[in-house]
Amino acid sequence: MIMPNPYNQTVLILGGARSGKSSLAQKMALESGLPVVYLATGVVTDMEMEVRVQKHRESRPRSWITKETPYGNFSQMNENWTGKAVLLDCITFLVSNYLLRDGKEEIAYQQILKELIFLFEKQKQENFYFLIVSNETGMGIVPEYPLARTFRDLQGRINQWLAVRATNVYIVIAGIPVKIKGEK
Repeated sequence: MIMPNPYNQTVLILGGARSGKSSLAQKMALESGLPVVYLATGVVTDMEMEVRVQKHRESRPRSWITKETPYGNFSQMNENWTGKAVLLDCITFLVSNYLLRDGKEEIAYQQILKELIFLFEKQKQENFYFLIVSNETGMGIVPEYPLARTFRDLQGRINQWLAVRATNVYIVIAGIPVKIKGEK
């Protein structure tokens, strides 16, 4: 299916909830043949989230190194990722975590960019394959509540920022990946 030349490539995988974006990212990481570092941004806040996180854990090979990173803090990870696949799943939780903590769109945006810029700079120095999963939240109805609208807008801004920098961008709909940026 998708056999990337992974070195120094960045792949952004967008899609709606339960679209298959995480499955695609995991498949691409496996197909790369590289050791995988999995950056998990979700926070368990209730039983339903606990079940989701557990399903994600069970879907990953045990050989993958998992780092729980709800706020990024990537600069505090003193690890070399040269020659590895780094899978960040997902940007959406990072956005919601920062927005709920900071309460203001622009503050959250700047904090998230700081984390992402660090990762892109690290990739330039260490030459790893970077897979990023993110929800596409802007294709639905306009949310009724201000916080939900702010979240949707912030998510869209971050996705645009990532898409400009990504080598390849996919959107996943009903489990079917469609490449929207990069060599065909």
